[in-house]
Amino acid sequence: MSPLVVGFQPISIEHVASVARAGVSVELADAARARIAQGRAALESHLARGTRIYGVNTGVGGNIAFAIPAEQASLFQHNLLRELSCATGQPLGADIVRAALLLRVATFATGASAVRLELTEALVALLNRGLTPVVPRYGSVGASGDLMPSAYVARALVGMGEVEYQGQRMPATEALTRAGLTPLSLAAKEGLALINGTTVMTAVAALLWVDAGRVLRALLGAIALSIEALEGTAEPFAPWVQQMKGHPGQIAVADYFRRLLEGSGMVKATSSQSCYSLRCPPQGLGPAWEALADARTVIEREINSANDNPLIDPATGELHKAGNFYGGHIARVIDGWKLDFAVMATWGNAIVALLVDDKFNRGLPPNLVRDAGLNSGMKGMQLSVTSLACAVRQMAGPSLIHSLATEQYNQDVVSLGMHAAVTALDALECLRNETAMVLLAAVQAAELRGGIDRLGSGTRRVYDAVRGVAAFLDQDRPLEDDIARVAKLIAAGALDI
Repeated sequence: MSPLVVGFQPISIEHVASVARAGVSVELADAARARIAQGRAALESHLARGTRIYGVNTGVGGNIAFAIPAEQASLFQHNLLRELSCATGQPLGADIVRAALLLRVATFATGASAVRLELTEALVALLNRGLTPVVPRYGSVGASGDLMPSAYVARALVGMGEVEYQGQRMPATEALTRAGLTPLSLAAKEGLALINGTTVMTAVAALLWVDAGRVLRALLGAIALSIEALEGTAEPFAPWVQQMKGHPGQIAVADYFRRLLEGSGMVKATSSQSCYSLRCPPQGLGPAWEALADARTVIEREINSANDNPLIDPATGELHKAGNFYGGHIARVIDGWKLDFAVMATWGNAIVALLVDDKFNRGLPPNLVRDAGLNSGMKGMQLSVTSLACAVRQMAGPSLIHSLATEQYNQDVVSLGMHAAVTALDALECLRNETAMVLLAAVQAAELRGGIDRLGSGTRRVYDAVRGVAAFLDQDRPLEDDIARVAKLIAAGALDI
Protein backbone atom coordinates (compact mmCIF):
# COMPACT_ATOMS: atom_id res chain seq x y z
CA MET A 1 0.00 0.00 0.00
CA SER A 2 1.12 3.54 -0.70
CA PRO A 3 2.39 5.53 2.29
CA LEU A 4 0.16 8.11 3.97
CA VAL A 5 1.71 11.49 3.25
CA VAL A 6 1.01 13.71 6.25
CA GLY A 7 0.63 17.40 5.56
CA PHE A 8 -0.40 16.91 1.94
CA GLN A 9 -4.15 16.59 2.53
CA PRO A 10 -6.44 16.32 5.58
CA ILE A 11 -6.21 12.98 7.38
CA SER A 12 -9.44 10.98 7.47
CA ILE A 13 -10.66 8.38 9.93
CA GLU A 14 -9.93 5.76 7.28
CA HIS A 15 -6.34 7.02 7.03
CA VAL A 16 -5.97 6.62 10.79
CA ALA A 17 -7.32 3.07 10.68
CA SER A 18 -5.01 2.13 7.80
CA VAL A 19 -1.92 3.22 9.72
CA ALA A 20 -3.11 1.90 13.08
CA ARG A 21 -4.32 -1.49 11.93
CA ALA A 22 -3.06 -2.24 8.43
CA GLY A 23 0.52 -1.10 8.94
CA VAL A 24 0.46 1.60 6.26
CA SER A 25 3.67 3.61 6.46
CA VAL A 26 3.87 7.36 6.96
CA GLU A 27 5.80 10.13 5.21
CA LEU A 28 5.96 13.87 5.74
CA ALA A 29 4.95 16.14 2.87
CA ASP A 30 7.49 18.74 1.80
CA ALA A 31 5.00 21.47 2.73
CA ALA A 32 4.74 20.02 6.25
CA ARG A 33 8.51 19.95 6.58
CA ALA A 34 8.66 23.61 5.60
CA ARG A 35 5.95 24.57 8.12
CA ILE A 36 7.68 22.64 10.90
CA ALA A 37 10.99 24.36 10.17
CA GLN A 38 9.28 27.74 10.01
CA GLY A 39 7.50 27.22 13.33
CA ARG A 40 10.71 26.11 15.02
CA ALA A 41 12.60 29.10 13.70
CA ALA A 42 9.91 31.41 15.07
CA LEU A 43 10.23 29.83 18.53
CA GLU A 44 14.00 30.14 18.54
CA SER A 45 13.67 33.78 17.49
CA HIS A 46 11.42 34.41 20.49
CA LEU A 47 13.90 32.69 22.79
CA ALA A 48 16.79 34.70 21.38
CA ARG A 49 14.88 37.91 22.19
CA GLY A 50 14.29 36.72 25.76
CA THR A 51 10.53 36.20 25.40
CA ARG A 52 8.99 34.48 28.40
CA ILE A 53 7.24 31.40 27.01
CA TYR A 54 5.03 29.08 29.04
CA GLY A 55 6.42 25.55 29.34
CA VAL A 56 9.65 26.52 27.62
CA ASN A 57 11.43 28.84 30.03
CA THR A 58 8.75 28.64 32.73
CA GLY A 59 7.29 25.79 34.70
CA VAL A 60 3.97 24.32 33.64
CA GLY A 61 0.50 24.56 35.15
CA GLY A 62 0.60 25.80 38.71
CA ASN A 63 4.41 26.08 38.42
CA ILE A 64 4.24 28.82 35.81
CA ALA A 65 5.84 31.32 38.21
CA PHE A 66 9.12 29.41 38.21
CA ALA A 67 11.74 30.32 35.60
CA ILE A 68 13.67 27.62 33.74
CA PRO A 69 17.24 28.61 32.87
CA ALA A 70 18.26 28.05 29.24
CA GLU A 71 20.91 25.51 30.21
CA GLN A 72 18.21 23.37 31.89
CA ALA A 73 15.65 23.58 29.07
CA SER A 74 16.32 20.07 27.78
CA LEU A 75 16.35 18.52 31.28
CA PHE A 76 13.03 20.20 32.03
CA GLN A 77 11.40 18.70 28.93
CA HIS A 78 12.64 15.22 29.90
CA ASN A 79 11.40 15.77 33.46
CA LEU A 80 7.88 16.38 32.14
CA LEU A 81 7.88 12.81 30.83
CA ARG A 82 9.31 11.47 34.08
CA GLU A 83 6.81 13.17 36.40
CA LEU A 84 3.89 11.97 34.30
CA SER A 85 5.03 8.35 34.36
CA CYS A 86 2.51 7.29 36.99
CA ALA A 87 -0.38 5.91 34.93
CA THR A 88 -2.18 2.68 35.83
CA GLY A 89 -4.37 0.00 34.33
CA GLN A 90 -4.17 -2.45 31.48
CA PRO A 91 -2.34 -1.20 28.37
CA LEU A 92 -4.29 0.36 25.55
CA GLY A 93 -4.43 -1.62 22.33
CA ALA A 94 -1.48 -1.35 19.96
CA ASP A 95 -3.78 0.06 17.29
CA ILE A 96 -4.80 2.93 19.58
CA VAL A 97 -1.18 3.76 20.37
CA ARG A 98 -0.23 3.69 16.68
CA ALA A 99 -3.16 5.98 15.94
CA ALA A 100 -1.98 8.34 18.68
CA LEU A 101 1.52 8.45 17.18
CA LEU A 102 0.05 9.39 13.81
CA LEU A 103 -2.13 12.10 15.33
CA ARG A 104 0.82 13.73 17.04
CA VAL A 105 2.66 13.74 13.70
CA ALA A 106 -0.41 15.40 12.16
CA THR A 107 -0.42 18.09 14.86
CA PHE A 108 3.27 18.78 14.40
CA ALA A 109 2.79 18.98 10.62
CA THR A 110 0.82 22.21 11.13
CA GLY A 111 4.04 23.88 12.29
CA ALA A 112 2.17 25.45 15.19
CA SER A 113 3.81 23.29 17.87
CA ALA A 114 7.24 24.71 16.99
CA VAL A 115 9.11 21.42 17.43
CA ARG A 116 12.13 20.41 15.40
CA LEU A 117 11.74 18.40 12.22
CA GLU A 118 14.02 15.84 13.88
CA LEU A 119 11.42 15.13 16.56
CA THR A 120 8.59 14.71 14.04
CA GLU A 121 10.72 12.34 11.97
CA ALA A 122 11.47 10.33 15.13
CA LEU A 123 7.73 9.79 15.66
CA VAL A 124 7.39 8.71 12.04
CA ALA A 125 10.26 6.26 12.54
CA LEU A 126 8.51 4.64 15.53
CA LEU A 127 5.46 4.05 13.35
CA ASN A 128 7.33 2.79 10.32
CA ARG A 129 9.68 0.52 12.29
CA GLY A 130 6.81 -0.96 14.30
CA LEU A 131 7.77 0.19 17.82
CA THR A 132 4.60 0.60 19.87
CA PRO A 133 4.92 2.17 23.34
CA VAL A 134 3.12 0.43 26.21
CA VAL A 135 0.51 2.90 27.47
CA PRO A 136 -1.67 2.28 30.58
CA ARG A 137 -5.33 3.24 30.35
CA TYR A 138 -5.79 5.57 33.33
CA GLY A 139 -4.22 8.90 34.24
CA SER A 140 -5.63 11.50 31.87
CA VAL A 141 -8.26 14.06 32.85
CA GLY A 142 -8.43 15.36 29.30
CA ALA A 143 -7.90 19.04 30.06
CA SER A 144 -4.31 19.86 29.16
CA GLY A 145 -4.98 17.03 26.79
CA ASP A 146 -4.02 13.47 27.47
CA LEU A 147 -0.91 14.35 29.44
CA MET A 148 -0.22 11.02 31.04
CA PRO A 149 -0.93 8.55 28.23
CA SER A 150 0.79 10.91 25.80
CA ALA A 151 3.84 10.93 28.06
CA TYR A 152 3.96 7.13 27.86
CA VAL A 153 3.81 7.38 24.07
CA ALA A 154 6.47 10.09 23.95
CA ARG A 155 8.95 8.66 26.42
CA ALA A 156 9.84 5.79 24.10
CA LEU A 157 11.57 8.38 21.90
CA VAL A 158 14.08 9.13 24.66
CA GLY A 159 14.56 5.49 25.69
CA MET A 160 12.22 5.45 28.69
CA GLY A 161 9.59 2.84 29.48
CA GLU A 162 8.61 -0.23 27.50
CA VAL A 163 7.46 -0.90 23.95
CA GLU A 164 6.06 -3.77 21.94
CA TYR A 165 8.44 -4.68 19.13
CA GLN A 166 8.40 -7.72 16.86
CA GLY A 167 5.86 -9.44 19.09
CA GLN A 168 7.79 -8.89 22.32
CA ARG A 169 7.53 -6.42 25.18
CA MET A 170 10.91 -4.94 26.03
CA PRO A 171 12.65 -1.81 27.32
CA ALA A 172 12.45 1.07 24.88
CA THR A 173 16.24 1.39 24.75
CA GLU A 174 16.57 -2.22 23.60
CA ALA A 175 13.86 -1.86 20.99
CA LEU A 176 15.38 1.34 19.61
CA THR A 177 18.74 -0.40 19.26
CA ARG A 178 17.21 -3.42 17.54
CA ALA A 179 15.35 -1.14 15.14
CA GLY A 180 18.47 0.82 14.29
CA LEU A 181 17.29 3.97 16.05
CA THR A 182 18.87 6.08 18.78
CA PRO A 183 17.24 7.80 21.75
CA LEU A 184 16.37 11.43 21.11
CA SER A 185 17.41 14.34 23.31
CA LEU A 186 14.50 16.74 23.62
CA ALA A 187 15.01 20.43 22.94
CA ALA A 188 13.09 23.37 24.37
CA LYS A 189 9.27 22.96 24.29
CA GLU A 190 9.38 19.46 22.78
CA GLY A 191 8.41 17.48 25.87
CA LEU A 192 5.42 19.76 26.40
CA ALA A 193 4.47 19.55 22.71
CA LEU A 194 4.51 15.75 22.88
CA ILE A 195 2.15 15.51 25.84
CA ASN A 196 -0.10 18.55 25.42
CA GLY A 197 -3.12 17.72 23.28
CA THR A 198 -6.11 15.50 22.59
CA THR A 199 -4.00 12.86 20.87
CA VAL A 200 -4.99 9.66 22.63
CA MET A 201 -8.70 10.33 23.16
CA THR A 202 -9.00 11.26 19.48
CA ALA A 203 -7.16 8.10 18.47
CA VAL A 204 -9.70 6.09 20.45
CA ALA A 205 -12.59 8.05 18.94
CA ALA A 206 -11.40 7.43 15.37
CA LEU A 207 -11.12 3.67 15.86
CA LEU A 208 -14.33 3.50 17.89
CA TRP A 209 -16.10 5.19 14.97
CA VAL A 210 -15.03 2.36 12.69
CA ASP A 211 -15.88 -0.38 15.17
CA ALA A 212 -19.20 1.04 16.36
CA GLY A 213 -20.45 1.29 12.78
CA ARG A 214 -19.64 -2.37 12.24
CA VAL A 215 -21.46 -3.42 15.40
CA LEU A 216 -24.50 -1.34 14.45
CA ARG A 217 -24.68 -2.88 10.97
CA ALA A 218 -24.28 -6.37 12.43
CA LEU A 219 -27.12 -5.72 14.84
CA LEU A 220 -29.33 -4.52 11.99
CA GLY A 221 -28.49 -7.76 10.15
CA ALA A 222 -29.52 -9.79 13.18
CA ILE A 223 -32.79 -7.87 13.48
CA ALA A 224 -33.56 -8.38 9.77
CA LEU A 225 -32.97 -12.13 10.13
CA SER A 226 -35.24 -12.11 13.16
CA ILE A 227 -38.00 -10.38 11.21
CA GLU A 228 -37.79 -13.19 8.66
CA ALA A 229 -37.65 -15.94 11.29
CA LEU A 230 -40.66 -14.46 13.11
CA GLU A 231 -42.64 -14.05 9.87
CA GLY A 232 -42.74 -10.30 10.19
CA THR A 233 -43.21 -7.65 7.56
CA ALA A 234 -40.99 -5.16 5.76
CA GLU A 235 -43.84 -2.66 5.57
CA PRO A 236 -42.44 -0.38 8.33
CA PHE A 237 -39.33 0.26 6.20
CA ALA A 238 -41.15 1.77 3.22
CA PRO A 239 -39.33 4.87 1.89
CA TRP A 240 -42.40 7.12 2.10
CA VAL A 241 -42.78 6.40 5.82
CA GLN A 242 -39.22 7.51 6.50
CA GLN A 243 -39.47 10.61 4.35
CA MET A 244 -42.50 11.71 6.32
CA LYS A 245 -40.34 11.73 9.45
CA GLY A 246 -37.32 13.18 7.71
CA HIS A 247 -34.41 12.23 9.97
CA PRO A 248 -31.33 11.18 7.94
CA GLY A 249 -30.37 8.36 10.32
CA GLN A 250 -33.86 6.88 10.22
CA ILE A 251 -33.88 7.05 6.42
CA ALA A 252 -30.45 5.36 6.25
CA VAL A 253 -31.40 2.52 8.63
CA ALA A 254 -34.62 1.81 6.75
CA ASP A 255 -32.67 1.75 3.49
CA TYR A 256 -30.22 -0.71 5.06
CA PHE A 257 -33.13 -2.97 6.05
CA ARG A 258 -34.54 -2.86 2.55
CA ARG A 259 -31.18 -3.97 1.19
CA LEU A 260 -30.96 -6.75 3.76
CA LEU A 261 -34.47 -8.00 3.01
CA GLU A 262 -34.42 -7.52 -0.76
CA GLY A 263 -35.92 -10.58 -2.48
CA SER A 264 -36.95 -12.21 0.81
CA GLY A 265 -39.64 -14.82 0.55
CA MET A 266 -40.06 -14.98 4.30
CA VAL A 267 -41.36 -11.54 5.15
CA LYS A 268 -45.05 -10.89 4.83
CA ALA A 269 -46.46 -8.18 2.58
CA THR A 270 -48.41 -6.92 5.55
CA SER A 271 -49.47 -8.22 8.93
CA SER A 272 -50.87 -7.13 12.23
CA GLN A 273 -48.57 -4.66 13.93
CA SER A 274 -45.48 -6.34 15.31
CA CYS A 275 -43.76 -5.30 18.53
CA TYR A 276 -41.56 -2.24 18.54
CA SER A 277 -38.23 -4.09 18.36
CA LEU A 278 -39.23 -5.44 14.93
CA ARG A 279 -41.22 -2.41 13.75
CA CYS A 280 -39.24 0.61 14.95
CA PRO A 281 -35.52 0.00 14.28
CA PRO A 282 -35.31 3.00 11.89
CA GLN A 283 -36.80 5.28 14.54
CA GLY A 284 -34.96 3.70 17.50
CA LEU A 285 -31.55 2.94 15.98
CA GLY A 286 -31.55 5.67 13.35
CA PRO A 287 -30.25 8.18 15.91
CA ALA A 288 -27.17 5.99 16.50
CA TRP A 289 -26.52 5.80 12.75
CA GLU A 290 -26.94 9.58 12.49
CA ALA A 291 -24.71 10.26 15.48
CA LEU A 292 -21.89 8.27 13.91
CA ALA A 293 -22.32 10.07 10.60
CA ASP A 294 -22.28 13.48 12.29
CA ALA A 295 -19.28 12.58 14.45
CA ARG A 296 -17.00 12.12 11.44
CA THR A 297 -16.72 15.88 11.00
CA VAL A 298 -15.89 16.49 14.66
CA ILE A 299 -13.30 13.71 14.83
CA GLU A 300 -11.59 14.65 11.60
CA ARG A 301 -11.41 18.31 12.64
CA GLU A 302 -9.67 17.20 15.84
CA ILE A 303 -7.33 14.84 13.96
CA ASN A 304 -6.11 17.70 11.77
CA SER A 305 -6.03 20.37 14.47
CA ALA A 306 -3.26 22.17 16.26
CA ASN A 307 -4.12 21.11 19.81
CA ASP A 308 -0.96 22.13 21.64
CA ASN A 309 -0.24 25.06 23.96
CA PRO A 310 1.37 27.47 23.50
CA LEU A 311 0.99 27.73 19.72
CA ILE A 312 3.14 29.69 17.29
CA ASP A 313 1.80 30.87 13.95
CA PRO A 314 4.53 29.65 11.59
CA ALA A 315 3.60 32.34 9.04
CA THR A 316 3.81 35.34 11.37
CA GLY A 317 5.77 34.04 14.34
CA GLU A 318 3.03 35.26 16.68
CA LEU A 319 2.82 33.38 20.01
CA HIS A 320 -0.56 32.29 21.38
CA LYS A 321 -1.25 30.97 24.88
CA ALA A 322 -4.67 29.31 24.75
CA GLY A 323 -6.53 26.04 25.38
CA ASN A 324 -6.77 23.93 22.21
CA PHE A 325 -5.67 20.95 24.32
CA TYR A 326 -9.11 20.79 25.99
CA GLY A 327 -10.95 17.60 24.99
CA GLY A 328 -14.54 18.79 25.22
CA HIS A 329 -15.51 18.10 21.61
CA ILE A 330 -14.28 14.50 21.64
CA ALA A 331 -15.59 13.81 25.15
CA ARG A 332 -19.05 14.95 24.15
CA VAL A 333 -19.08 12.81 21.00
CA ILE A 334 -17.99 9.67 22.84
CA ASP A 335 -20.38 10.25 25.75
CA GLY A 336 -23.19 10.41 23.21
CA TRP A 337 -22.11 7.13 21.67
CA LYS A 338 -22.30 5.44 25.06
CA LEU A 339 -26.01 6.27 25.18
CA ASP A 340 -26.39 4.83 21.67
CA PHE A 341 -24.57 1.66 22.73
CA ALA A 342 -27.01 1.27 25.63
CA VAL A 343 -29.99 1.60 23.29
CA MET A 344 -28.46 -0.96 20.93
CA ALA A 345 -27.80 -3.34 23.83
CA THR A 346 -31.39 -3.01 25.02
CA TRP A 347 -32.62 -3.68 21.49
CA GLY A 348 -30.53 -6.83 21.18
CA ASN A 349 -31.83 -8.10 24.50
CA ALA A 350 -35.42 -7.57 23.32
CA ILE A 351 -34.81 -9.45 20.06
CA VAL A 352 -33.33 -12.48 21.80
CA ALA A 353 -36.22 -12.50 24.30
CA LEU A 354 -38.66 -12.76 21.37
CA LEU A 355 -36.72 -15.48 19.58
CA VAL A 356 -36.23 -17.88 22.49
CA ASP A 357 -39.67 -17.63 24.11
CA ASP A 358 -42.28 -19.94 22.58
CA LYS A 359 -45.01 -17.57 23.75
CA PHE A 360 -43.78 -15.01 21.21
CA ASN A 361 -41.71 -16.79 18.55
CA ARG A 362 -44.62 -18.00 16.39
CA GLY A 363 -44.19 -21.73 16.76
CA LEU A 364 -40.42 -22.08 17.04
CA PRO A 365 -39.20 -24.45 19.77
CA PRO A 366 -38.43 -23.07 23.22
CA ASN A 367 -34.89 -21.68 23.43
CA LEU A 368 -34.42 -22.46 19.72
CA VAL A 369 -33.46 -26.09 20.14
CA ARG A 370 -35.17 -29.36 19.32
CA ASP A 371 -35.85 -31.85 22.09
CA ALA A 372 -36.35 -29.03 24.59
CA GLY A 373 -36.14 -30.13 28.19
CA LEU A 374 -33.22 -32.45 27.64
CA ASN A 375 -31.58 -29.55 25.81
CA SER A 376 -31.68 -25.99 27.08
CA GLY A 377 -30.50 -24.56 23.78
CA MET A 378 -29.97 -20.82 23.97
CA LYS A 379 -31.37 -20.38 27.48
CA GLY A 380 -27.90 -19.82 28.94
CA MET A 381 -26.94 -17.51 26.10
CA GLN A 382 -29.97 -15.34 26.79
CA LEU A 383 -28.71 -14.87 30.34
CA SER A 384 -25.36 -13.75 28.94
CA VAL A 385 -27.09 -11.35 26.55
CA THR A 386 -28.99 -9.75 29.42
CA SER A 387 -25.85 -9.54 31.54
CA LEU A 388 -24.01 -7.71 28.78
CA ALA A 389 -26.93 -5.39 28.09
CA CYS A 390 -26.97 -4.40 31.76
CA ALA A 391 -23.20 -3.83 31.71
CA VAL A 392 -23.43 -1.56 28.67
CA ARG A 393 -26.25 0.42 30.27
CA GLN A 394 -24.24 0.84 33.44
CA MET A 395 -21.31 2.24 31.43
CA ALA A 396 -23.54 4.68 29.55
CA GLY A 397 -23.22 7.42 32.15
CA PRO A 398 -21.51 10.54 30.79
CA SER A 399 -17.93 11.34 31.77
CA LEU A 400 -17.80 14.97 30.66
CA ILE A 401 -20.01 16.25 33.49
CA HIS A 402 -17.93 14.70 36.29
CA SER A 403 -15.15 17.28 36.23
CA LEU A 404 -13.02 17.75 39.35
CA ALA A 405 -10.48 20.51 39.92
CA THR A 406 -6.86 19.35 39.95
CA GLU A 407 -3.24 20.47 39.48
CA GLN A 408 -3.18 23.44 41.90
CA TYR A 409 -6.52 24.64 40.53
CA ASN A 410 -4.92 25.43 37.19
CA GLN A 411 -6.97 22.59 35.68
CA ASP A 412 -10.09 23.59 37.57
CA VAL A 413 -12.45 22.20 34.90
CA VAL A 414 -11.49 19.15 32.88
CA SER A 415 -13.06 17.24 29.97
CA LEU A 416 -12.44 13.66 31.13
CA GLY A 417 -12.23 12.72 27.47
CA MET A 418 -10.08 9.66 28.13
CA HIS A 419 -12.51 8.47 30.79
CA ALA A 420 -15.23 8.69 28.15
CA ALA A 421 -12.95 6.84 25.74
CA VAL A 422 -12.00 3.90 27.96
CA THR A 423 -15.56 3.33 29.18
CA ALA A 424 -16.77 3.45 25.58
CA LEU A 425 -14.12 0.90 24.60
CA ASP A 426 -15.36 -1.45 27.32
CA ALA A 427 -19.01 -0.83 26.48
CA LEU A 428 -18.47 -1.52 22.79
CA GLU A 429 -16.64 -4.76 23.52
CA CYS A 430 -19.63 -5.91 25.58
CA LEU A 431 -22.02 -4.78 22.85
CA ARG A 432 -20.04 -6.58 20.14
CA ASN A 433 -20.18 -9.83 22.08
CA GLU A 434 -23.88 -9.37 22.77
CA THR A 435 -24.52 -8.72 19.08
CA ALA A 436 -22.67 -11.92 18.23
CA MET A 437 -25.14 -13.77 20.42
CA VAL A 438 -28.11 -12.03 18.82
CA LEU A 439 -26.80 -13.15 15.43
CA LEU A 440 -26.41 -16.75 16.61
CA ALA A 441 -29.99 -16.75 17.85
CA ALA A 442 -31.28 -15.13 14.66
CA VAL A 443 -29.61 -17.57 12.25
CA GLN A 444 -30.73 -20.49 14.42
CA ALA A 445 -34.30 -19.23 14.32
CA ALA A 446 -34.22 -18.71 10.56
CA GLU A 447 -32.93 -22.23 10.06
CA LEU A 448 -35.56 -23.71 12.35
CA ARG A 449 -38.20 -21.84 10.38
CA GLY A 450 -36.98 -23.74 7.31
CA GLY A 451 -36.59 -20.76 5.06
CA ILE A 452 -32.88 -20.45 4.33
CA ASP A 453 -33.38 -20.51 0.58
CA ARG A 454 -35.98 -17.76 0.92
CA LEU A 455 -33.85 -15.30 2.87
CA GLY A 456 -33.26 -11.83 1.48
CA SER A 457 -30.11 -11.23 -0.52
CA GLY A 458 -28.52 -9.30 2.36
CA THR A 459 -29.67 -11.53 5.19
CA ARG A 460 -28.46 -14.58 3.26
CA ARG A 461 -24.99 -13.07 3.17
CA VAL A 462 -25.13 -12.48 6.91
CA TYR A 463 -26.47 -16.00 7.49
CA ASP A 464 -23.71 -17.59 5.38
CA ALA A 465 -20.99 -15.62 7.16
CA VAL A 466 -22.22 -16.66 10.60
CA ARG A 467 -22.75 -20.28 9.60
CA GLY A 468 -19.23 -20.27 8.19
CA VAL A 469 -17.86 -20.07 11.74
CA ALA A 470 -20.70 -21.46 13.90
CA ALA A 471 -22.70 -24.62 13.19
CA PHE A 472 -26.40 -25.21 13.83
CA LEU A 473 -27.17 -25.99 17.47
CA ASP A 474 -28.81 -29.43 17.34
CA GLN A 475 -28.07 -30.24 20.97
CA ASP A 476 -26.47 -28.48 23.93
CA ARG A 477 -22.80 -27.60 23.57
CA PRO A 478 -20.57 -24.81 24.86
CA LEU A 479 -21.15 -21.71 22.74
CA GLU A 480 -18.27 -19.55 23.94
CA ASP A 481 -16.08 -20.28 20.91
CA ASP A 482 -18.97 -19.68 18.52
CA ILE A 483 -19.58 -16.31 20.15
CA ALA A 484 -15.92 -15.35 19.93
CA ARG A 485 -15.71 -16.28 16.25
CA VAL A 486 -18.84 -14.31 15.34
CA ALA A 487 -17.60 -11.34 17.36
CA LYS A 488 -14.39 -11.50 15.35
CA LEU A 489 -16.40 -11.38 12.13
CA ILE A 490 -18.18 -8.26 13.39
CA ALA A 491 -14.90 -6.60 14.33
CA ALA A 492 -13.52 -7.27 10.86
CA GLY A 493 -16.56 -5.77 9.16
CA ALA A 494 -17.34 -9.12 7.52
CA LEU A 495 -21.08 -8.73 8.19
CA ASP A 496 -21.46 -5.34 6.50
CA ILE A 497 -23.51 -5.33 3.32
